[in-house]
Amino acid sequence: MSSSRPLRGRTVGQYTKGMNDVETKTMVAYASKYGATAEIAERIGQVLREAGLETDVLPVDRVGDLTPYRAVVLGSAVYIGGWRKSAATFLKAKERELSSRSVWLFSSGPTGGGPAAFMDDGRLPKGLRPVADRIRPRDIAVFGGTANRERLNAFERWIMNRVKAPLGEFRDWKAIASWATAIAEELKDQNRPKKDS
Repeated sequence: MSSSRPLRGRTVGQYTKGMNDVETKTMVAYASKYGATAEIAERIGQVLREAGLETDVLPVDRVGDLTPYRAVVLGSAVYIGGWRKSAATFLKAKERELSSRSVWLFSSGPTGGGPAAFMDDGRLPKGLRPVADRIRPRDIAVFGGTANRERLNAFERWIMNRVKAPLGEFRDWKAIASWATAIAEELKDQNRPKKDS
């Protein structure tokens, strides 16, 4: 299940120059442990490509220079209260670059009843909220995750038992596609030449 609502964002004019002055590619970057978040990122990338947007989908540890990208969708699996270290490090290290781009963030991992208590206002791990506030993403979403007991290590099984988290598949593909479609629509709107007033 997705839980998302817009944050205060910059105006479209802050992202757009003349079409010859700005790159139009989109990066979908992710950190995944068992592959569930990678599959969400791939689905988001697929929706963006189907909308006609040139889009790369990569794990965060393979993302280098952001210069070719005017928009970034960044997501991470959530384990024991936080994003994967590689995604949190990327968000903090690229703060300045992300602040000058259209950015969307997503978390994947809550199972069963929705966002966990450790998520600040239900959308982001608390420790990442200050940097997110400075970047001012266009939106933040939380998608249900998937938990397969056979793939969890002993500590993860212990945690799941302790917090009574249900096992199973909780990704809502319709909600994921809908969120990605909204991103595509906003980016396509930014691409349209502005009429002189």
